[in-house]
Amino acid sequence: MMMRAETTRFALLLAGLFLAAPASPATAQDVAPLRVGTLTIAMQPINPAKEFVGRIEARERVELRARVTGFLQDVLFQDGQAVKEGDLLYRIEPAPFQAALSRAQGALEQARGQAAFADQQYTRAQELLQSQAGSAAMRDQRLAEQLTAKGNVQIAEANVQAAEIDLGYAEVKAPITGLIGRTSITRGNVVGPDRGVLTTIVSQDPMHVAIPVSQREFLTLKSADRVAAKDELAALIHFSDGSPYDHPGKIDFVDVSVNKATDSVTMRAVVPNPNGRLIDGQLVRVTLQLETPVEKILVPQAALIADQQGFYVFVVEDGKAAIRRVTLGNEIGTSAVVDSGLAVGDQLIVEGLSTLRPGAPVSVRPAAVLPAKAG
Repeated sequence: MMMRAETTRFALLLAGLFLAAPASPATAQDVAPLRVGTLTIAMQPINPAKEFVGRIEARERVELRARVTGFLQDVLFQDGQAVKEGDLLYRIEPAPFQAALSRAQGALEQARGQAAFADQQYTRAQELLQSQAGSAAMRDQRLAEQLTAKGNVQIAEANVQAAEIDLGYAEVKAPITGLIGRTSITRGNVVGPDRGVLTTIVSQDPMHVAIPVSQREFLTLKSADRVAAKDELAALIHFSDGSPYDHPGKIDFVDVSVNKATDSVTMRAVVPNPNGRLIDGQLVRVTLQLETPVEKILVPQAALIADQQGFYVFVVEDGKAAIRRVTLGNEIGTSAVVDSGLAVGDQLIVEGLSTLRPGAPVSVRPAAVLPAKAG
C-alpha cells in the first residue's frame, strides 16, 4: 500500500515538472513564410472629383407681358408646347390701335400740308423783301411759321410711329425658342402692362446648372489647382434617384464674389439638353471632375485595415510584413486614393491578410486584384 502511494506521488511530480517546463521558443527559421499576394505601388492617372448639389436653370427665361391695354382676342398656343422665336402667341383686339394709327396718319398729312404752305409763304416773303415790296418783319414771321410747321410734321411722324408700334404690340410673339408655360389669362379679358404676367417661356437647349460651393471646398479646389483653368472642369450630373445624365457639362462661369448669406461661391456649368430631360428649377447632384488627369496612388479598398488610430496597410519589407499608416483621399470605384503613407515601388500586400501579423515572414506572389482606374 505504501509502495503504491509513493509510486503515485512520483508520477504526479513528474507530470507537474513536465507541465511546468517552458516550451522551447520557435525561431524565425522554424515558422513557414505566409504566402501573400502583392501589388507594386505606382502612380496612376485619375480625375479628381467632388460632389455638390446643383439646380438646373434655363439659359434664357422670359415672362411675357402685354405692352398695350386692350381686350384679349385670341390665345394661339397650347400650355406646355414648344414654341419658336417669332411665333404668334396672343392677339389683342387690333381695331382700336388701327384707328389710332389712321388718326395719326391723317394728322401727319395735315402737318405736311401746313408745312408746304409755310414754305411757299416764306419764299414769297423773301422775294418781296428783295424787291423792296415787303418788310423784314414779314419775312421773319414767315420763317417762324415755316419752322413751326416743320416741327409739327416731326411730331406727327412720331405719333404715326408710336401708333404703328402699339398696333404691333397687339400681337404678342415669342421672343425666344423654348417651352411655354401655362397661360394665366384667357381670351375676353382685359390685358395690359399692369395686369401681370401672361405666361413664361424657358429655353431648353442648352441648360445651365448653378452649383453653390462652400468657401472651404472652393479653396480646397483652388489649392489643388483644380480650378486653375475652369475649361478643364467637367460637370457630371446625376438625378435625385441616382441615375446618371448622359451629357457632361462644362464650367463656364465662376462668380466674382461670395454669397454672404450662404458663405458660398456659385459656379455655373452649361449642359446640353437635346432630349429635354433637364427641367428648369430641378435639383441634381453634380460631380466636378478634371478632364486633365492627375497622378495619384490608388490601392484596393480590400487592402485597407482600420483601427482606433485610422487606416493602415501591410507592405513587404526585407521579406517580412510591415505596417504602414496611410492618409486617404477620395474613393474611386473599389479603390481609394492614398495621399500619404505609401511610395512608388512599395510592395502592397492585398491577399492573405486574414492571418498576417507585423514582422511575419512572407512569400510573395503577384496578386490578381488590381486597383480600379478613374475614367
